[in-house]
Amino acid sequence: MKRVLAIILGGGKGSRLYPLTKMRAKPAVPLAGKYRLIDIPISNCINSNITKMYVLTQFNSASLNRHLAQTYNLSSPFAQGFVEVLAAQQTPESPSWFEGTADAVRKYQWLFQEWDVDEYLILSGDQLYRMDYSLFVNHHRESGADLTVAALPVDEEQAEGFGLMRTDNDGNIKEFKEKPSGNSLKAMAVDTSRFGLSKESSKERPYLASMGIYVFSRETLFDLLNQHPSHKDFGKEVIPESLQRGDKLKSYVFDDYWEDIGTIGAFYESNLALTKQPKPPFSFYDEKFPIYTRARYLPPSKLVDAQITDSIVGEGSILKSCSIHHCVLGVRSRIESDVVLKDSLVMGSDFFESAEERIALRNGGGIPLGVGQGSTVTRAILDKNARVGNDVKIINKDNIEEADRSDQGFYIRNGIVVVVKNASIADGTII
Repeated sequence: MKRVLAIILGGGKGSRLYPLTKMRAKPAVPLAGKYRLIDIPISNCINSNITKMYVLTQFNSASLNRHLAQTYNLSSPFAQGFVEVLAAQQTPESPSWFEGTADAVRKYQWLFQEWDVDEYLILSGDQLYRMDYSLFVNHHRESGADLTVAALPVDEEQAEGFGLMRTDNDGNIKEFKEKPSGNSLKAMAVDTSRFGLSKESSKERPYLASMGIYVFSRETLFDLLNQHPSHKDFGKEVIPESLQRGDKLKSYVFDDYWEDIGTIGAFYESNLALTKQPKPPFSFYDEKFPIYTRARYLPPSKLVDAQITDSIVGEGSILKSCSIHHCVLGVRSRIESDVVLKDSLVMGSDFFESAEERIALRNGGGIPLGVGQGSTVTRAILDKNARVGNDVKIINKDNIEEADRSDQGFYIRNGIVVVVKNASIADGTII
């Protein structure tokens, strides 16, 4: 795996994840109480013995840069490992910003070509899954492919939202279509039982969806990028072009948990699914394949007469006489007495407030960090450093699906109330 360079794409503006991307890039969005989305592909790389990684970003990359700098130091006198951010930049030769996934890689190809590697592993920074990339790369090498695409078996309803590939019995890609529908969709069905699925499962999931994860052989990647400078996107343009010109394209079927966290709804459901018992669809409790993140050295959480069921609580939290059900609480969360939290994601805080600071805030008419006394929060996301006052009700009382209340410190997305980072919700507010 020393002959592999990983390129992690940080995504665009992240408009579908807004307002969580208001102050941060998509890969920097907090996940599961203590992680960030970028920790997933980086941890997969480390566990696969791939230690050369570039992360390409364009929007709001400050917090992502800080997280990576504080978390991953893979270099030593005996190794060449690194995790480095490459931000979009304008040059005389290339005056425009990144215009797509392929365009982002093209603009930094001069740097990628400097490395003496055989393959380039292209990854996304906003997906939740656990994969051993060494198996993926070895499959690519053994098949002699020019390009290998990771494929997820999906049902008909899911298939309409993906790029689909039709393969032969050996996994050679014969056709690739971006988000087909109707008869075009049905024509893309394959017998997925030949890739290890049971007969029952293959009938339910007869489509192979592109996961946006690719292995390119060195020459193939740069030939495609340079011969077609107008092609901006891998899925829509580069892969169909590679197929058309006769390159050998292979599929690598991945039949395990994978979630593209591209919307507020998907992000919310993926986080709360981690609390499921006895076995969540994705677990961070795997000693053989751990997910890494920043070491914070926080104290244990303190629970004072709190009732907690089916929830995750990050370290450094203080929970008083409250009721918490089916929630994920991030690091340094502060929940006061008589609070009811249900089906919610609380991202916690970046810093502690002392008892004296909290009293002074209250006396001065301010609101301390966390959720104040007597408040109720249901089906909501409270971003970092949110301040919810006393006797607040965040319950989406009017069952609104979409709303912009940025002047009041919150949005509603997919029916979920999202309190933005650093926002304050006044005492007695009803949302």
